[in-house]
Amino acid sequence: MKRVEVPLTPDEKARYDTARALYLGFVRRLGVPLSAPDGWARFLAQSQRSDEGRAAYRAYREQRRIALTSSGKQEVLWRILLEHRDDRVLVFTDDNETVYTLARRFLLPALTHHTPVPERKALLAAFASGELPVLLTSRVLNEGVDVPEARVGVVLSGSASVREHVQRLGRILRKRPGKRALLYEVCSAQTAESSISERRRQHGAYQEGG
Repeated sequence: MKRVEVPLTPDEKARYDTARALYLGFVRRLGVPLSAPDGWARFLAQSQRSDEGRAAYRAYREQRRIALTSSGKQEVLWRILLEHRDDRVLVFTDDNETVYTLARRFLLPALTHHTPVPERKALLAAFASGELPVLLTSRVLNEGVDVPEARVGVVLSGSASVREHVQRLGRILRKRPGKRALLYEVCSAQTAESSISERRRQHGAYQEGG
């Protein structure tokens, strides 16, 4: 597994820090420990009860969006795709919004849980045949789908829950006997995503696929 940490631009970092401070300031004033089992649910409930809370939730989404779709991360993805132009590549994200952002930027096919079943089957068949060498996807490939033709996986991750998806993606990539797959993880430096990534690297899915 290759980990690539990408710095935010100065403008992205300033906007990220501003949004994150607003979001975490609200959380601290509530006294809600996000690490608690019900912490996230309590934050969501409280965020809908006031203008301040709604602003905090928008700030949460904004800082997350900046980290997930930073310009540097997209440039790294493009370089990976160029380097592996002769391979079939799965690009895996944690949410549909990021998939669609990348699909528009790079004019690549996107597969999410919103994709109708006939279209989903057609996309996977085209990927298997090599007609489509790159496929962008989110959690839909957690649903028991095998893609043994993929040799390269690129994980543009953003939450701790991606651990399970990375494990399953690793199984997908290693499905064909004798094939050695390559897994990249691309994350934004000096963000919550980076610290989550550090913890996630201890997971067996990464160590087995490295």
